[in-house]
Amino acid sequence: MTTFPPSGRFGGPVLLTARWVIGHRDGRHVIFDDGEVVFEGDRVVFVGHDYPGEVAERIDYGNAIISPGFVDLDALSDLDTTVLAFDNQPSWKKGRVWPKSYMDRGPYEMYSQEELAFQKRYAFAQLIRNGVTTALPIASLFYREWGETDAEFSAAADAAHELGLRVYLGPAYRAGNSYVDENGRIAFHFDEERGLRNFADSLAFAERIEGLGSPIVRAMLAPDRIETGTPELMRRTVAAGRDLDIPIRQHCCQSELEFDRITSAYGMTPLEWLDSIGALSDRMLLPHGELVAGTRNVERAGRDLDILRNAGATLVHCPIVSARHAGFMDSFSKFRAMGVRIGLGTDTWPCDFIQNMQVGVLLSRVMDGSIDSVRSEHYFDAGTLGGADALKRPDLGRLEPGAKADIIVIDMGHDRIGHVIDPIQTLMLSSSGRDVRTTIIDGRFVMVDGVIPGFDAKAEQERAQRQFDGLVARYPERTHGHPPVEEIFSSSYPRYRRDA
Repeated sequence: MTTFPPSGRFGGPVLLTARWVIGHRDGRHVIFDDGEVVFEGDRVVFVGHDYPGEVAERIDYGNAIISPGFVDLDALSDLDTTVLAFDNQPSWKKGRVWPKSYMDRGPYEMYSQEELAFQKRYAFAQLIRNGVTTALPIASLFYREWGETDAEFSAAADAAHELGLRVYLGPAYRAGNSYVDENGRIAFHFDEERGLRNFADSLAFAERIEGLGSPIVRAMLAPDRIETGTPELMRRTVAAGRDLDIPIRQHCCQSELEFDRITSAYGMTPLEWLDSIGALSDRMLLPHGELVAGTRNVERAGRDLDILRNAGATLVHCPIVSARHAGFMDSFSKFRAMGVRIGLGTDTWPCDFIQNMQVGVLLSRVMDGSIDSVRSEHYFDAGTLGGADALKRPDLGRLEPGAKADIIVIDMGHDRIGHVIDPIQTLMLSSSGRDVRTTIIDGRFVMVDGVIPGFDAKAEQERAQRQFDGLVARYPERTHGHPPVEEIFSSSYPRYRRDA
């Protein structure tokens, strides 16, 4: 019986064994049956069979997969409200777009700083529980006065250090916002001066975080959505990202609203516009890629793909949240075959990375009309190597000597898994995030047998639900026409409540 030190770190080499180890050799993942992984400090020192050296601790996980941790390039970090839109549309009638009346009265913060800090810690723990070892947080600005703040992201950095999650942090900023007018039409309000101040604050945060030299907390720049930016805001963002050599995440190619806004304003597709101002590079991460190659203009779509490939930018594919809103990447297999870089994100609840890959495989085959176009390992590669390469981190997303000891253990021994034919194929068929039992990040055991030290899952879930219920109760304030809650959010069936 292994006794884990309170720090989560052992004072020497640790040897892990399991029925399957997903190692890395000659630039690709490989499977070691009955394999071994040895790490010391924050680094992997051996992957394979028959480690010849002495070790401080041996842990056998039996019928399980030992895998590199997942890299989530668009990781939910607040209380997910996209779930409210699941059966409640159109979004402009359901509080997902500010009504002009709400904007005119002055949008306000719907969360306190304490609530925002709680959300980050709660979300980070859920990511760890689902096998995510590197995360780039994303939260909605629908409930904010304007952009995100230094204070909440300083609290996020503290939470990441406490829990042990590897993160890239950056307060989101914007120069504009969409709203719905009295006649139900979507329009845009811009305040570039405010957006540039917002950017300056985010840049100061990034410079401070990068200056700390933390092994697990790094910085990124997070302009909100391409349709809420301006050329000057993007130019400053690109220059700052280049100077600091940090990732930039820009939501792009994700909606009809965005496409129409950019094409009407600049006469170019979103990717053509970003390319025209020199914004695309190998540090640019672009969720969600649904309108890169659509039905609007095939010739332009072809140029978009060439632009993406030549720039080395990464599309951040979020299968579940896209499918919930009846959208999807036109062809994962086509983009991959053309050399477009693809990583994965969750962007919604549950932050089940395994389920995201499963949905991706299934819907990609449906989109292609082919069972052969996408294989299980293609999505596993995107969720590990694709994310690591997007961050320019060859020490992440793989288990080989010299890589960071970011390791997860997935239980494959319970009766709900079914018959294992191949560990990765079975992962895509019948596993889920609930099967992640142990998570190691930077050589620290941050979750053991499903338990994160200092995180009371039941109590935190109850607190999250109370906060979520409070937000829903205020939805009429920020919904077109200000209808009561029961008109905004439908019930699946008639409801009968007990009299008081």
